Amino acid sequence: MRLTLIILTLLLFSGLIIFQFDQFRRGQTTVTASVGNLIGRDDRSGFAKAYEVRQFNFPQDLGAHPDYFLEWWYYTGNLQGDNGEEFGYQFTLFRRGLTPGEMTGRTSEWASNQVYFAHFTVTDVAGQTFEFHERFSRGSPELSGVQANPYHVWLDDWDVQAIGTDMLGTTNLAQIPRQVRLQAKEGQIALDLMLEPTKPAALQGNNGLSQKSFEPGNASYYYSLTNNKTSGTMTTPRGTFQVTGNSWKDHEWSTSKLAAGGLGWDWFALKLDNQTEVMFYYIRLEGGKIEPASEGTLIDPAGRVRIIPQTAVKVTPLNYWNSPESGARYPIEWQFAIPSEGLDLQVTALLPNQELRVSTTYWEGAVKISGSHNGHGYVELTGYNESILSRLE
Repeated sequence: MRLTLIILTLLLFSGLIIFQFDQFRRGQTTVTASVGNLIGRDDRSGFAKAYEVRQFNFPQDLGAHPDYFLEWWYYTGNLQGDNGEEFGYQFTLFRRGLTPGEMTGRTSEWASNQVYFAHFTVTDVAGQTFEFHERFSRGSPELSGVQANPYHVWLDDWDVQAIGTDMLGTTNLAQIPRQVRLQAKEGQIALDLMLEPTKPAALQGNNGLSQKSFEPGNASYYYSLTNNKTSGTMTTPRGTFQVTGNSWKDHEWSTSKLAAGGLGWDWFALKLDNQTEVMFYYIRLEGGKIEPASEGTLIDPAGRVRIIPQTAVKVTPLNYWNSPESGARYPIEWQFAIPSEGLDLQVTALLPNQELRVSTTYWEGAVKISGSHNGHGYVELTGYNESILSRLE
């Protein structure tokens, strides 16, 4: 039963912004409004754009980039229990700037020009359950934020942080924590996982510049940690399980939008049994066309990165699922082929219903891989319920 609507007015650097919540407590909310309504108008003026290749510097680039409008730290993982049970998880922290850059000249502990929100899901195949949660918070050391060194990402008690000071290696792209702990708990699900990267950061697109269209500045800066040995515990409605497996981390920041006519994207993060990883996305346009700038990368067992152009990949949906909640129709099985790389894969959702109905509705789920190679991965599908532009602006 809904609680009385509470209107919390925060005096921010950019002016008076009104937040509308169903529930409010320290750093955590259940939200009725869309993301756009929550944080007010979509004013990107003054924010930096990704125009050209930049030098990535670690560990600094583990942290936030407040000169840019939108940023996310994205963890997904495929895990197995002691008896072979299959699980998946997603933990994502999003940052959205209200004004460009760091806030200065304000001493109030309520002063912030950053809004953070997070999504947390667990897939339990044997239990046939998928549970999802969302939280919102203003930026605050006690509530939510990001720190580069030592690495720390948090929203209330949903938390990812480095354990110790050891780095994976000495080269720039390997200046990442050797071990991080991911913890989150809500409702009937919980995670307590240790992640250990086995490869340095993979720069997506053109040395980390990932185009969303060929319009100048319509791009993001994007790197991934594609192979993170993972162990710990996972709680589902069936109980708590010891789990092992592998996780994938994406970190991306930008001020770009989809090109005119953009509906959403299909994003694949595939981990093959030969220690090769494939990232590929295509942006769907009105009329059934695909954005020509869509592309992917292949990360070989040694961590070397190769760009995979859109023209080299053929993705064919084989099966669909209709959401009884949102009415959206999602592909849940694909033929995924890259002939030049000898890959002819069948990608299948572990559960059809892995739809998040939060401040925006999208499908993000664990998949298994068969065909020329076996493996596991994650797929994200946006804009199937409605254009993603209407939800992120």
